[in-house]
Amino acid sequence: MKVYILLLTFLISAFSIAQNNHIVKTEDGRRVLLKADFTWEYIDAEAPAVNNLPVKAKSETHKSSHCKLIDAFVEPKLDQKIQQQLKKGRATINHIKKKVAKDNNCTLEEVLLLTVSEQKSKGLYTFCANGKLVKYKRVGNTIIKNTKIF
Repeated sequence: MKVYILLLTFLISAFSIAQNNHIVKTEDGRRVLLKADFTWEYIDAEAPAVNNLPVKAKSETHKSSHCKLIDAFVEPKLDQKIQQQLKKGRATINHIKKKVAKDNNCTLEEVLLLTVSEQKSKGLYTFCANGKLVKYKRVGNTIIKNTKIF
């Protein structure tokens, strides 16, 4: 009887260890998380845009009328403990700024952090990118553009 219980315990633990999640890339460049329970979700919410457009002149600065910034504007300070924990998942503020710059076809210097509401598991960020106000959110290590559905 003990042998059967031991064999059953080993078999159940082997099944639970054997299930892994996998990350794959689609044809359009988005990353997808394939879960062990046969579900999936996008890691990158939007497909990467192919940039065939000419680069805009650098005469446009981040101090446009759309963002309405003062001359002595300073970006808000972030909690270094949270940023250190987000480093493993590549979701620090520098990674988010790179994504914002890529999505808005601008340089990293043209992206300014205006407001932030950040916790370990989620965060809301407002940026001034290329003269436009854009909002992004982070859930875990996933960074997506914050859009309103209704």
